[in-house]
Amino acid sequence: QVQLVESGGGSVQAGGSLRLSCATSGFTYCMAWFRQAPGKGREGVASIRRDGTTSYADSVKGRFTISKDNAKSSLYLQMNSLKPEDTATYYCAAVGPWISVGCSPSRDMNYWGKGTLVTISS
Repeated sequence: QVQLVESGGGSVQAGGSLRLSCATSGFTYCMAWFRQAPGKGREGVASIRRDGTTSYADSVKGRFTISKDNAKSSLYLQMNSLKPEDTATYYCAAVGPWISVGCSPSRDMNYWGKGTLVTISS
């Protein structure tokens, strides 16, 4: 069982920045951030492999950065140049510890946090 707890959401104006954090009970092969805007489906935002390889959705490439701190067992999402369309609940996710291949923002994940709300005003 992998436990994930997000924090850092809030309200900012367009063009601003936020940093989301995810406290984990441990890293698995692939960790990721997803988001779900009101009335829309869930979207993969960014992923990071155990070796540090990252991948991003086109909609956030160049603006968002995923990172992890092994010593703190924490996952982060630095979000810059935020837009109103980035408004969503953001979720931290992980694959199960039995998985050792495949990592991307579109990958099916096995464990999820409860989410943190990000609101961007124009």
